[in-house]
Amino acid sequence: MKHYSIGQFAKEIGVTVQTLRNWDKTGKLKPASTSSSGHRHYSQQQLDYFLGLHKPDSAQRITIGYCRVSSNKRKDDLDRQIEKMKEYLARQGKPFEIIKDIGSGINYNKKGLNKMIDMVLNYNVDSIVVLHKDRLLRFGYELLESIFLKYGTKIEIIDNTPKSEDQELVEDLIQIVTVFSCNLQDKRANKAKKMIKELKDSDNGEEG
Repeated sequence: MKHYSIGQFAKEIGVTVQTLRNWDKTGKLKPASTSSSGHRHYSQQQLDYFLGLHKPDSAQRITIGYCRVSSNKRKDDLDRQIEKMKEYLARQGKPFEIIKDIGSGINYNKKGLNKMIDMVLNYNVDSIVVLHKDRLLRFGYELLESIFLKYGTKIEIIDNTPKSEDQELVEDLIQIVTVFSCNLQDKRANKAKKMIKELKDSDNGEEG
């Protein structure tokens, strides 16, 4: 059976080498073997356990339908997302839960998103369904997808049709520029403020 060095094992399960050393000392996780020179080695069975191959049967896991809009003024869109998601998941005939968020696609600290991540890390989720890729995150989708796969959770996108520029993208751009402008001074700060104003004016013009 294949064995892993402490560095390899730490990388595979997403913790630090020091964490593994601490787990060894406290008895939380002992290495499969330790060489005469003190080097720890971990087994394939231990790796399988931490990567979720010990997870409950898929029949015991649920599907999450995740719906998100960027702001309260788009709540009507959120309601439409939820209804469409419920109809889609009901046809699958599997247990599901709808999780919703109101917040920017570049905000990683949304209540619903964090709840969903916790459920994935507890091996409670078989799959996550979103209407469009950017409903999950505007940036970092691939990273989240890679992490979820380690816990046996796949992401399904209902509609892969390319989307045109819309109001939510403008709102996300405003937030990005606002965050970075806080660290700017003098002329660069003024340019950033001007850009924010132009984006907001464009956004308001589209609404009108």
